[in-house]
Amino acid sequence: MRLVTFSIGSRMSFGMVDGDNVVDLAGQLGDGVTDLRSLIEAGDAAALVGAADLAGAPTHSLADVTLKPVIPNPDKIVCVGLNYETHRKETGRDKTEHPVLFTRFANSQIGHDEPILLPRVSDKLDYEGELAVIIGRRGRYIDEADALGYVAGYACYNDGTLRDWQRHTHQFTPGKTFPSTGPFGPWMVTADELTDPASLELTTRLNGEVMQNATTDMLIFSIPVLINYISCFTELVPGDVIVTGTPGGVGFKRDPQVFMKPGDRVEVEISGIGVLANPIENE
Repeated sequence: MRLVTFSIGSRMSFGMVDGDNVVDLAGQLGDGVTDLRSLIEAGDAAALVGAADLAGAPTHSLADVTLKPVIPNPDKIVCVGLNYETHRKETGRDKTEHPVLFTRFANSQIGHDEPILLPRVSDKLDYEGELAVIIGRRGRYIDEADALGYVAGYACYNDGTLRDWQRHTHQFTPGKTFPSTGPFGPWMVTADELTDPASLELTTRLNGEVMQNATTDMLIFSIPVLINYISCFTELVPGDVIVTGTPGGVGFKRDPQVFMKPGDRVEVEISGIGVLANPIENE
């Protein structure tokens, strides 16, 4: 099942994608379910939607709605750096015993086809195609063997990075959380449809040219390892997002370097999920 957050006119809502349409779930699943995060909190999202009587639910054409970040209001976004060997090698970084982690702010996220904004203080905007994991159950000290049972679903993510700001300090945060630089979508595919997240192909294209290509079995720290590790130092709650890392081929390590500029279009495609595409515009 594909679940989305969207706006239509001035109204924010959430829904289930059905072909070229989206079934509007607002008001269809009980008073406590008001957005996609609260649906995930309520239990198995696919089962809850599947069991609901949606005969009278409004339906909109996907062409008429604006897709928003899958979870626009997560409690936390935890991003993983240097989690593909090809990317670790191209950056010249040493191997680490534990995952390299940093965070994003929720207001840095945008949806499919919304513009990534190049801020006026930089011209070093880089792409990072990644697989996002959306947490479905509350937990701490989650065993690796049980970890996938805590996943609600998966989506594409583009961890857009201002490379000069990233390198201002030893911490990644300044370059990783500019407003409107983190595309997240186009939708969440529920975990029942992607039972093996280690068998997916990830491709990033810039203006149609393939810049990154890898399979998720190449992750240095697998999804179960990440969930176990992160849940030791923080409680994971429904709607949390783990952005699992980008493969080699990023723009700032190319010769010559490649950075995204206004007029460009970047796509992140993951098999079994779909294509997350965004134009680049000036702030």
